[in-house]
Amino acid sequence: MGDIPAARWLAEKIINRTQRGIALETSALVRAGVLPVGMRLPAIRDLAYELRVSPATVSEAWSDLRRQKIITGRGRNGTWVSGDRFVAKPERLTSSGLYAPGALDLTMAVPDPALLPDLRQAMAYGASVDDLNSYARSRIISELRDAVERRWPYQAEAFLATNGGYNGVYIAVHALVAPGSSVAIECPTAMRLLDILEDLGVRIIPVECDDMGPTPQSLEEALQQRPSAFIFQPRLHSVTGASMAAARLNALGDLLDGCDTLIIEDDGVGDIAQTPPLSLGARFPDRTIHMISYSKTLGPDLRIAVLSASEAIIDQIQSYRSFSAGWTSRILQGATAWLLRQEQTFEVIAAARDAYQARRDGLAAAIRERGLSVPQGSGLCLWVPVASEPFAMVTLAARNIAVNPGSKFSVGASGHIRVATAILTDRAQEVADAVALAHRP
Repeated sequence: MGDIPAARWLAEKIINRTQRGIALETSALVRAGVLPVGMRLPAIRDLAYELRVSPATVSEAWSDLRRQKIITGRGRNGTWVSGDRFVAKPERLTSSGLYAPGALDLTMAVPDPALLPDLRQAMAYGASVDDLNSYARSRIISELRDAVERRWPYQAEAFLATNGGYNGVYIAVHALVAPGSSVAIECPTAMRLLDILEDLGVRIIPVECDDMGPTPQSLEEALQQRPSAFIFQPRLHSVTGASMAAARLNALGDLLDGCDTLIIEDDGVGDIAQTPPLSLGARFPDRTIHMISYSKTLGPDLRIAVLSASEAIIDQIQSYRSFSAGWTSRILQGATAWLLRQEQTFEVIAAARDAYQARRDGLAAAIRERGLSVPQGSGLCLWVPVASEPFAMVTLAARNIAVNPGSKFSVGASGHIRVATAILTDRAQEVADAVALAHRP
């Protein structure tokens, strides 16, 4: 047979000839070594003929395997077995370089544990909430809904507590966005959002950003392709540190007014932002999902985010969610509600916000002193332009400093590195020296 197995030979080994069956049985053949890594697969049309199915059925099965990175398409050169695993994983999040012990890890824009509220009283209160240990699949406990509504950017019809912000996005897009459809998303964006969309198998339409968020011109061009959803950060951009003004949000709303695209607003940084929350929810209540995560402000181990939407949308999301965790821990919801009722909590958040701003500004100023341009902003990281991402990454790694390449946050070329600043308390000058060396090959 050489390197190209005959279509008939492969077809004889596939019993279940549905789209899912072809994908599952082919992946099993790969794992068993019957189809080794590097082997070229027969043409879709030839295999479809031998299986007595339509070419579209085989094409869809191959699409599933490509999403799992089991096979790779090489255009006119055919399709090849590229891996022997079948469990999907978030490629952008899990791909990282190798660093020596003791490396300064500035890859994760995460909160400083020392700047988070104390959870002991909150957790004790959470253990006393109503209906504890009930199997009733409640969407959100009344205490948490009352607490979040006081600061919510619009009067929402329904709320849902989720197991963190990315879990909220994950269940929302899986419940409401069909695989193979198109989704517009700001570029750059959080790498985990791209992982979620790529795993779902949607076509990603990038919407370019400037120092105020997604640009109206780029969104207008994206909407011409009729995306099923538009995902963006309406308050503080977690990658670039840019804040959105109400005028920009209104301009985006004017464009969205002429379509039926689902609007997903991801406020992942919360009150770490220097600006108040914004939303298009009041303008488009029937198709806006607004999501706030409390991981950066109250603590990642609370695993709490809250999303709002119409009753119909919440029904759809909850229906999908019923396949797995039907509700979010009432203990954690109660603890979050308790924290949001304490004045001291917001004093702690305000102090953290000031500390994060000082750390970000300190590194930005040190980099500018070395002749580089870094945009103003806030948040937990810096978005630094470089001439060559690979050169920058190698240069920083040689100095035992770990950062993320900008390409992880984009579907195309980036020309940036993202440097987390939230935990950078005393080595800003050292990092600035390394960034200056990494700026140009």
